[in-house]
Amino acid sequence: MNRATFAAGVSSLQSFTKPAGRCTCNFLAGMIIFFALWWLGGYLIAINPATKNFASFGLIPTLKAFPQLWSEGKLQSAAIASGYRLGTGLLIAIAIGVPLGILMGRFKRFRELSNSPFQFLRMISPLSWMPIAVLVYGTWNHSIIFLIAMASIWPVAFSTAAGLAKVDPAWFKVSRNLGAKPRHMLFQIILPAISFDVFTGIRLALGVAWIVLVPAEYLGVTSGLGYAIEDARETLSYNYLTAMVLTIGIIGYLLDSTCVLLIKRYSWHRGGN
Repeated sequence: MNRATFAAGVSSLQSFTKPAGRCTCNFLAGMIIFFALWWLGGYLIAINPATKNFASFGLIPTLKAFPQLWSEGKLQSAAIASGYRLGTGLLIAIAIGVPLGILMGRFKRFRELSNSPFQFLRMISPLSWMPIAVLVYGTWNHSIIFLIAMASIWPVAFSTAAGLAKVDPAWFKVSRNLGAKPRHMLFQIILPAISFDVFTGIRLALGVAWIVLVPAEYLGVTSGLGYAIEDARETLSYNYLTAMVLTIGIIGYLLDSTCVLLIKRYSWHRGGN
């Protein structure tokens, strides 16, 4: 290996590691500032006689609550229950939303006829379906899954349609001339071409579903993160309450980060590998 090749390799490695190192430093700095402000707020609450009863909201009591919640199994059971509802609702939304989006993006007539009713349904608050869901489904668990699915379908469908609308029509013409069948066009042209938009829609749907999930679990069910928060509020266990809120944030952040990695990994035409 000559000197020029070695220098080029070093330069390439430096250009790769600098952004990663900067992101890590920014993440750590942001979290340190966040937890420092939280600790300061908890300290000010604790030293004030008028608010010292709420000192359990502080950072230190919250962190001390995690081992106890874990040993009692409350943290795991709540996360598993909420994860099941979230995952099931999202899978239903993806199974319905992606085909709907492909139909809207591929067929102009279907898009023109469906746009108004779909936009109307999209603008209805997902939680407003709660009374209807309770009447239709026999259990609160199924009702919550229905609400998550209703909230998640539209970001997936419209993002998929927008992605397909940007695909060059010449691709379809060339594939037909080469004898491609509908299934070939779907799996070898359409899905790879819109993967970025599909995963982006799933990321948006995940954020909406995560927001809907917690308040939906305040009602009726006896498991999940939302129920754990409500139970901690009623028993005045403020450190448990903030621990569950922090858990919601951590899980949501990890899920969103996973979607970002999937977007980068599988979106070959937008910088993925």
